[in-house]
Amino acid sequence: VRLVESGGGLVQPGGSLRLSCVASGFTFNRYVLGWFRQTPGKEREFVAAVNWFDETIKYAESVKGRFTISRDNAKYTVYLQMNSLKPEDTAVYYCAADLALVVETSSNYYDHWGQGTQVTVSS
Repeated sequence: VRLVESGGGLVQPGGSLRLSCVASGFTFNRYVLGWFRQTPGKEREFVAAVNWFDETIKYAESVKGRFTISRDNAKYTVYLQMNSLKPEDTAVYYCAADLALVVETSSNYYDHWGQGTQVTVSS
């Protein structure tokens, strides 16, 4: 099982980035796919997730209206479009997969994780 994130980088406040996560080694269209983020000294924080069944989506309150999660089952890829970025969005962003129907917001439910990609929002 492998999840590989890309698309991170340095961006100015108000800017945009799109993260991608390519999956391999499991039945992608039976998993909830999610994005989490983490800063030093803090717990991993839920950002957004989408299920495979009816594409139910959940967002953290802090990113609603700014971030959009989507998935392409044919390409085994999940995306996170991040707009109107703020300095407090700075973190390592992780892609995760959960073999489930229900979209969970706790990292404890997720079975597989990527290595993370750094997002830095700074002027």
